[in-house]
Amino acid sequence: MAFQLPALPYAASALAEAGMCQETLELHHGKHHQAYVTALNGFVEKMPELQGKSLEQIVTLSHGKPDLAGVFNNAGQHWNHTLFWPNLSPKGGHIPGRLEKKLIEDFGSVDAFKEQFKAAATGQFGSGWAWLVLASDGKLKVTKTPNGSNPLATGEGKALLGLDVWEHAYYLDFRNRRPDYTMNYLNRLANYEFAEAALG
Repeated sequence: MAFQLPALPYAASALAEAGMCQETLELHHGKHHQAYVTALNGFVEKMPELQGKSLEQIVTLSHGKPDLAGVFNNAGQHWNHTLFWPNLSPKGGHIPGRLEKKLIEDFGSVDAFKEQFKAAATGQFGSGWAWLVLASDGKLKVTKTPNGSNPLATGEGKALLGLDVWEHAYYLDFRNRRPDYTMNYLNRLANYEFAEAALG
């Protein structure tokens, strides 16, 4: 069965007041994410060894293999974006109690977490992602990955939040101001309820 573009969990205009305009969402979701899905399905169609495998299996199978770089880039970006859309909320920015306690426990304070996350997002040269992950030792950590890579591929932990820092994610709203885009995400758009639920 072919992979499909997931529907947005809110209207395309729902995040405008929180700093992500309708045009950004329509281009990012309907054009960029759709292109990754279409390309991935093209690879699967031609490669029997990928057929019948889950998206997660394809990501891990193709990671680090130069001959499968195209597969990995598109599978990784499909996986990343499938997590990204529910990471956003028109009522974002509020950190629920259990997650707040864990952030303070593992980072020292919520502000320290945000500073680390901002450093990862702004320090990723070129395109990529910043992540909040639950590592195998049970601690929350901030990490970053280039291009379409992700914590599933690198084995760095379970992704709770992921921020797309490719320019198409923010250029219409913030031009080249990635630090402003990152802080707007952390303070106004991030769906921390989603992250808390993923803690398990």
